[in-house]
Amino acid sequence: MSARGRNDDERVTAVAAAPSELASPMIAQYQELKAAHPDALLFFRMGDFYELFFEDAIEAANLLDIALTRRGRHMGRDIPMCGVPAHNAEPYIAKLIRRGRKVAICEQLEDPAEARKRPGKRLLERAVVRIVTPGTLTEDGLLEARRHNYLLALARAGRGWGAAWVDISTGDFLTEPTDARGLPALLARLEPGEVLVPEPLAGSEELARALAERGERVTPLREAAFAPAAARARLAACFAVATIESFGAFSDAELAAAGALMDYLELTQKGVLPRLARPRRIAPGTVLEIDPATRRNLELTRSLSGDPATGLLSVLDRTRTAAGARLLAERLAAPSRDLDTIRTRLDRIEAFLEDPPARAAVRGELARLPDLERALARLSLGRGGPRDLAAIRQALAIARTIALRLADAAPPLSALAAELPDLDELRERLAAQLVDEPPIVAREGGLVRPGADPELDLQRSLRDEAHRHLAALEARYRAETGISSLKIRHNQVLGWFVEVPQSQLAKVPSGFGLRQSMAGAGRFGTAELSELAQKIATAGERALAIELRIFEELRRAVLAASEPLARTAAVLAELDVASALAELARERRWTRPRLDDRPRIRIKGGRHPVVEAALEARHETFVANDLELGPEDRLWLLTGPNMAGKSTFLRQCALVLVLAQMGSFVPAEEAEIGLVDRIFSRVGASDDLARGRSTFMVEMVETATILNQAGPRSFVILDEIGRGTATWDGLSLAWAVLEHLHDVNRCLGLFATHFHELTALAARLPALSTHTVKVKEWQGEVIFLHEVAKGAADRSYGIHVARLAGLPPSVVRRAERVLRLLEEGEPRSAIARLAEDLPLFAAAAARLARLDPPPPPEPSPVEKLLAEIDPDELTPKAALELVYRLKALLAGSRG
Repeated sequence: MSARGRNDDERVTAVAAAPSELASPMIAQYQELKAAHPDALLFFRMGDFYELFFEDAIEAANLLDIALTRRGRHMGRDIPMCGVPAHNAEPYIAKLIRRGRKVAICEQLEDPAEARKRPGKRLLERAVVRIVTPGTLTEDGLLEARRHNYLLALARAGRGWGAAWVDISTGDFLTEPTDARGLPALLARLEPGEVLVPEPLAGSEELARALAERGERVTPLREAAFAPAAARARLAACFAVATIESFGAFSDAELAAAGALMDYLELTQKGVLPRLARPRRIAPGTVLEIDPATRRNLELTRSLSGDPATGLLSVLDRTRTAAGARLLAERLAAPSRDLDTIRTRLDRIEAFLEDPPARAAVRGELARLPDLERALARLSLGRGGPRDLAAIRQALAIARTIALRLADAAPPLSALAAELPDLDELRERLAAQLVDEPPIVAREGGLVRPGADPELDLQRSLRDEAHRHLAALEARYRAETGISSLKIRHNQVLGWFVEVPQSQLAKVPSGFGLRQSMAGAGRFGTAELSELAQKIATAGERALAIELRIFEELRRAVLAASEPLARTAAVLAELDVASALAELARERRWTRPRLDDRPRIRIKGGRHPVVEAALEARHETFVANDLELGPEDRLWLLTGPNMAGKSTFLRQCALVLVLAQMGSFVPAEEAEIGLVDRIFSRVGASDDLARGRSTFMVEMVETATILNQAGPRSFVILDEIGRGTATWDGLSLAWAVLEHLHDVNRCLGLFATHFHELTALAARLPALSTHTVKVKEWQGEVIFLHEVAKGAADRSYGIHVARLAGLPPSVVRRAERVLRLLEEGEPRSAIARLAEDLPLFAAAAARLARLDPPPPPEPSPVEKLLAEIDPDELTPKAALELVYRLKALLAGSRG
């Protein structure tokens, strides 16, 4: 929404700053802070607004569609200026971050009233307290709740690369060694919000190639930030250990990347580091590698058109919590290659599947679970509020309920629930001191429960019930003095005082001090009244100060338990994912896969999870198919008509492998999976015009990646290799690729094609078998059965598909005639016959004529007669007779 339509008290302009404020000292202060943060838009706090000046104001006004004003003058020119309300700045910051900008938040560090007490000029002290960047977001309004927001650093040491990444909103901190070839797959897996690289590498060709796949937001840092030795010391200091050796055997490149992360966090958070888990190293060979093209073609998180609602993740996600959704997405992005890890995950799903009451109870509790990880992160950075404490209180209560419910469950669940730390003391403290529905901001007050602190109760009573306390004191004074007309009053001059009528002055005790004499009464003060008046005057401030102290004590208590709290969040996320996948398996009739290390894949009744879900929504049935690959039959050559389901079959087989290795049940009747190290896919047609690549070039690049990287433990699916070029070129390429996969890569795979000539290779390649997708012809129509069977197809039914697609009937009829001519005759002569009335083939016919000219046609009788005549020797009579003879010959030829 544009800010121009706001009310005057909220309008997003610079009205909060009076022209007198735009004096040279304030502008000098602004320029000094801006000079220290030249690559960020400076949000300069002035009262209730964040103001921007000069070039920042012009840029921000354009990006945010807010009013640009000019107030005051500096160096002889008007100062461009715009602003946003401080209480509602998040949406504007989010918009700037999405546009690729950074925002430096400059706050007032002192109260204006305090500044006015200082002698001399009263310029408020200000400082940048945080730099908001795409990779360092923590507020819910700036983040997607159900996905991670990673800050990634890349470094190179020698010939090796290292990666380190954190999500400061959850505390996750990981590292992984890699190489230049693996960088694109790593980036596609993490989808980082921001990437840090050393300045000397920012322009390197290998890094540019990797980053170009997704157009990453790259932040170059000085090379000194990537020093491995300094990184060791920085990490040891951060985690308060003497050495980081116990964390893992990090390479120099990983350490350099991790050190750069810490340096950047200190820079952007202005020295206040978030709570981070100890860095966890992902060792080589523990994650199923999926390159960017395969990840895109399999539509793991979003469709080819970019729609998340039709990706595999949308079908999988039955989680009830944000943390569970993030964990599920993480597992789908990086399936495991460790059998023990996968089997543990499957055991938990199976236990939930076999115990519906436990599953329902846990999912019911999890539905009320707040985001514990992100609440803890905000509190650690000093950005959390009372509601974050309430979220932790609620999470601990839910964790306790779940732990009790699963204590007697099956071992896979009871063992996991037993890992929930005992935090009853913290939970009880939060419950005893925090109100049920606390305010958003601690400074609003009202966050501490009545009865939690006696002094706070007293100050609140003084603040809220001042008249009751004064009335009680007045009643006591009347009783003690016997002066029934004694009153406690207040005015602006004397403040609170005791007033006694003139007739009763003789009864005034000696402890009452005369403050004012009047004709009809005397006004007195007492020490007790003065003390009570002072307490009443300061009760509100004292109450707020006590509440802020208690809030800080609770915050520190939470941070002291940050490790067990983080473990609680992790266990609850594990339970969420396991129960969600169990619920999915029940709904969709998925089964537990059996996994081992043997190089084989056997899937009985496999189904495509996304297509099946879409068909069920239309009350249609998906046709399941089998797959069996092993050492003796590694490659299937799949032929069949267009629209018969070849591409769907290829993708569903790959997705069953991904699901099995992420630790999920799979859409099949049975599945026996030998672990694979990589999955490659070359399916679908797309171009990359921005990088100057045609559709065929993209196809060849992706195919080259497969042929260069696939090994015996890889699974490969290829669809219609060679279709983007001339027929014989395409056939030749497909032939050579299929031979290379069989003889050199020796991988398991599926190869779909319309080049039926390739089926001849089955006789020569022993581990290749032919399969087809069945169809049935009925009364001139083609019925797609979507069943995969042994054998080979002899037709592609492309014209039938064209008719279904709505091509004009005249085009379809013409195509059928051309196809018959091409199938019945020798291709060259058929093209020659078509050239006269088919412009499409005219060029080809001319080319054939030049290569092999046809014999001259036999002359007609008329032509033969004319060839024998010499016109110069004809008499008039002979000429007349010749005309009659020609006319007779012509009539005879027509007859």
